[in-house]
Amino acid sequence: MKPVMHYSEIEGRSTGYYGLLAFLGAIIAIALAATYHMEHSGHWVTGMNNQVVWGIPHVFAVFLIVAASGALNVASISSVFGKTAYKPLARLSGLLAIALLVGGLAVLVLDLGRPDRLIVAMTYYNFKSIFAWNIFLYTGFMVIVAVYLWMMMERRMNQYSKQVGMVAFIWRLALTTGTGSIFGFLVARQAYDSALLAPMFIVMSFSFGLAIFLLVLMASYRWTERPLGDAMVQRLKNLLGVFVAGVLYFVIVYHLTNLYSTRLHGVERFFLLEGGIYTQLFWFGQILIGSLVPLFLLYHPSLGKSRTMIGLASVLVILGGLVQMYVILIGGQAYPLVLFPGKVPANISYRRPVRGQSPLLRCPNSLAGRSEPPPS
Repeated sequence: MKPVMHYSEIEGRSTGYYGLLAFLGAIIAIALAATYHMEHSGHWVTGMNNQVVWGIPHVFAVFLIVAASGALNVASISSVFGKTAYKPLARLSGLLAIALLVGGLAVLVLDLGRPDRLIVAMTYYNFKSIFAWNIFLYTGFMVIVAVYLWMMMERRMNQYSKQVGMVAFIWRLALTTGTGSIFGFLVARQAYDSALLAPMFIVMSFSFGLAIFLLVLMASYRWTERPLGDAMVQRLKNLLGVFVAGVLYFVIVYHLTNLYSTRLHGVERFFLLEGGIYTQLFWFGQILIGSLVPLFLLYHPSLGKSRTMIGLASVLVILGGLVQMYVILIGGQAYPLVLFPGKVPANISYRRPVRGQSPLLRCPNSLAGRSEPPPS
């Protein structure tokens, strides 16, 4: 006889509950103030300039969108892979996935400059652009996960939860692949032009989303005084360690692949050695704080059993993920564009045109491959 699970709702009448609402309300107020400042002062306050066209908001937006896919991990494990131990946590997983995606898209709307431009983005599509395809991936993800939650919460619809869960699992892989392909398809940027970015973003989503889910799970159970078994925490902790190691593996393969190509030695030297703040963030923020220290905490024989250390490791994974997004997005744009591959740009001199002739540019050999013939 299969055990029957009984679900109970949180009444939300305790002092801690109202304190949480006040804390979240303060964060929303700060966000609204930041939005007001950016809209009235200009987007340059986010680090945008003529070279960096995607500023700090994109770092948080892409991070939240990627994490939204990974937050659905637990629900996918329970229904798609048939692990019933995760079933009581599946609903929280789906709800958190929708919340993270909505948050990421809300940040992206700020990049439009004016709110009314959202109507243009929703009604005109260029289907040759990966951005247009991502609009359908994002909205479709929210609809599918909402239906998935309905299948799990409505008892008479539970029989269809596995089928809808499979659709949600495939859709989330497509969503993260599309997000990674935004950068992988940008051939003009040497730091982006790589097919490895799509699978790397998938593994990053698993890591970031599960880290956020672990923090929300432990905090919500503790604040509501509900029991959370050590066996479940240890399972999720070990799974998080696998995902963190997977992200580190893809980062190593990505940079080794670039080092193998001679044309990418410049961008690799920029990131690994001579990039200033981007190099420091890569080694200390992304590799050390975001990967090595969490792996040490998660797999240490004694520290790995402490929920405090597991929570600390999850926080470090999130911080390392934000740093990684910053290095990829901002650092990839900070590296100068190669306008003329194989050529060294030099000064271009302007020659006064002769009456009746069009203006001519005197181009040195190093730029155009040949110089203009001398006037007769």
